[in-house]
Amino acid sequence: MSYVNPPEFVTKMIDAGENKAFMSTRDTVIRAYMAGAILALAAAFAVTITVQTGNPLLGAVLFPVGFCMLYLLGFDLLTGVFTLVPLALLDKRRGVTVRSMLRNWSLVFVGNFAGAFTVAVMMAVILTYGFTVDPNEVGQRLGEIGSSRTVGYAEHGAAGMLTLFIRGVLCNWMVSTGVVAAMMSTSVSGKVIAMWMPIMLFFYMGFEHSIVNMFLFPSGLMLGGDFSVADYLIWNEIPTVIGNLVGGLAFVGLTLYATHARTGSDWNRPAAPEEFKLPAEANA
Repeated sequence: MSYVNPPEFVTKMIDAGENKAFMSTRDTVIRAYMAGAILALAAAFAVTITVQTGNPLLGAVLFPVGFCMLYLLGFDLLTGVFTLVPLALLDKRRGVTVRSMLRNWSLVFVGNFAGAFTVAVMMAVILTYGFTVDPNEVGQRLGEIGSSRTVGYAEHGAAGMLTLFIRGVLCNWMVSTGVVAAMMSTSVSGKVIAMWMPIMLFFYMGFEHSIVNMFLFPSGLMLGGDFSVADYLIWNEIPTVIGNLVGGLAFVGLTLYATHARTGSDWNRPAAPEEFKLPAEANA
């Protein structure tokens, strides 16, 4: 599997964040567009498998194929840049600023949405023969997902919003773990195996992924889902984005950075004996 030690792959994480902060607008948008489109196709694939087999676990087991493909092709998801780019800023890499970080996030968001929405339109056309017939069973399921995960939360008020937010946090805890896990190996097989496990977990557990939802909810609206654009934005996408940011950065990026890039060993090391300390003047 060609394992890479944590201090080494954390350095790779910081380097990746720096590279993304400086990436051109053209490249950032293209890579984000393709990532959103591929992940949307994987979501459509997983929903189709679940409906046709009646086995949600099988859909979850096969969903990570899309994530692995987009990662190996060098494309970018918002959930990944939420975790990586802030590390370059925290590490004080030259030229990386809050503005460049926010620019990257904004461009990746736009690109991801455009890619996911493109696939949503294509799937809606396929499932309705160009909107000339009612959606088939898969299309109906997509509409139901959109309703249950928007107005379904709204029915519970603040408790529903809290649940949505925490599902967003847990989602990117797992997704960003998949991003980082791919850096633990130098072989393709090792990267795929390491990515597969946390991505499968998030999908099966029903956690909220902002880019997957960029496909599920627009397609659900086109396929007869009983919810509105406002429901989608307020009761899913916006809280999910915030939850994804908190989950990826707090539970993956910052924790790994704090213990492998900026360790606490100096704080725990006993003070040197008095006779070995330099005079105060020598430290001036």
